[in-house]
Amino acid sequence: MNESHEERLLIITKTYPIPSKSYRETVCVASINEQNELRRLYPIAFRFLRGEQQFHRWQWIRAKISKSSDRRPESYNLDNDSIVLEEILSTSRKGGWQKRSEIIKRHRYSSFLDLENSRLQKGTSLGFIKPLEFSLSIVPAKQKTWTEEQLASLKTEGLFDPVGAFSKPIVQKIPFDIYYDFKTEDDETQYHHLITDWEVGALYWNCQKLYKDEWEIYFRKKLEDEFRKKDLWFLMGTMHQFPHQWLIIGLFYPPKQDYQMSLLDQY
Repeated sequence: MNESHEERLLIITKTYPIPSKSYRETVCVASINEQNELRRLYPIAFRFLRGEQQFHRWQWIRAKISKSSDRRPESYNLDNDSIVLEEILSTSRKGGWQKRSEIIKRHRYSSFLDLENSRLQKGTSLGFIKPLEFSLSIVPAKQKTWTEEQLASLKTEGLFDPVGAFSKPIVQKIPFDIYYDFKTEDDETQYHHLITDWEVGALYWNCQKLYKDEWEIYFRKKLEDEFRKKDLWFLMGTMHQFPHQWLIIGLFYPPKQDYQMSLLDQY
């Protein structure tokens, strides 16, 4: 068993929950430590963490982590009981977006091919890329609801459930597979990658609740129309069992003006 150590970590994103036999449900969390190293934290039964352990995106935490059996270099296990919440890197304060941009810039790649070459040469399995053109593909899922086996996992007490965990409703499966189709710089290839970001899943359910049959209009308005006005970046991550397959696990979308100002500040 790998020895644990404490790190200060900035939470970047978390993926939509999926069923787990051992943990009932799990998410994958991407973070960056103070040495500017990317950390994949998995598995985490996020909804079943105690309140004082439940972190937000772009929040600093302190926690003990240890290298997991996952061979991807960024992958670590998190000791839930060690989590201490610290400040949130808020964009409501002046320069908030710029600070976030500065933190992640080391992990930006000029194109998808550049990121894939880093995977082949160094084993890189997390990184940011900028889409130049993008649109959504929304496809009905082959399995619109959880399978009986998955549902059984979601109803079974997890190994590390806190008191009162059964009071939480079962997470719903999104009945659609949602992709971004996109191109990146100096590359004519049209890419097609699944989005697993929890925020995108939450947006789907909110649009369903508010707009019923017209949910897709408002869903696309946010993820296509509004994001075309932003400086959009995809946080890409590979799959454990299929390391050559990339997913869009998070979205970073500062205002274009803020990002341009941060570039000018470098000169």
